[in-house]
Amino acid sequence: MLVLDKTNFETEVLQSKGYVLVDFFGDGCAPCEALMPHVMDLSEKYGEQLKFAKLNTTKARRVAIGQKILGLPVISIYKDGEKIEELIKDEATPENVEALIKKYI
Repeated sequence: MLVLDKTNFETEVLQSKGYVLVDFFGDGCAPCEALMPHVMDLSEKYGEQLKFAKLNTTKARRVAIGQKILGLPVISIYKDGEKIEELIKDEATPENVEALIKKYI
């Protein structure tokens, strides 16, 4: 899973071709910490069909604000640099994340 920050977000997500899943998380976010192992497992399962990345919003606040990330966790799907769908807070369950992935692969 690719680790994003303010220096590589644009290149790896906004200028990327194809589908990219971004896990937006923050320091001290318990739901984010609970979801992360499931997203890591999904990246191993589907990583050849979809690019997986994660961004710590605590360390990249401007990027998060620019992407309109208002609550955590958020799982977003981008296609050719455009955000096309996302799961926010309570919607971001392991089951929903996998269903979202299956929709786009």
